[in-house]
Amino acid sequence: MKFDENRVTKLSSELLTALNGLREISELSKEEFLENHHLIASAKYYLVVSIEAVIDLSNHLITQNKMRVPESYAETFKVLAEANVIKEELSKRLMEMAKFRNRLVHIYWKVDDEVVYSIIKEDIKDVKEFLASYTEFLRKKD
Repeated sequence: MKFDENRVTKLSSELLTALNGLREISELSKEEFLENHHLIASAKYYLVVSIEAVIDLSNHLITQNKMRVPESYAETFKVLAEANVIKEELSKRLMEMAKFRNRLVHIYWKVDDEVVYSIIKEDIKDVKEFLASYTEFLRKKD
């Protein structure tokens, strides 16, 4: 299994930093979150960074190992599931996360802040599961 250890370490570090920021924000009540536009902006930024890092880690593994080239960010996770890097169920959830990233980046004015709060409370665990699966896959193949 080929991969650039420095790149994976850097991207993983960025991902963990973003996840830590999201964890801190998720400890607030929904009301506290929705009343503070700085927290909302921070949460959106951390979500973009975390999703981007997951996509970048995925694409790095795909290109280094000559897997099928995905046609979209969302399809990146389907390719990883095909290669048994992540489970199919996780792949589907991460595909939705990638689509949400696109909304955050391209039509940010339509993103409901309550949905952002729900994602950081309920769905960010999928990113943590991805990192655990990715790391385990690299360990097994090393």
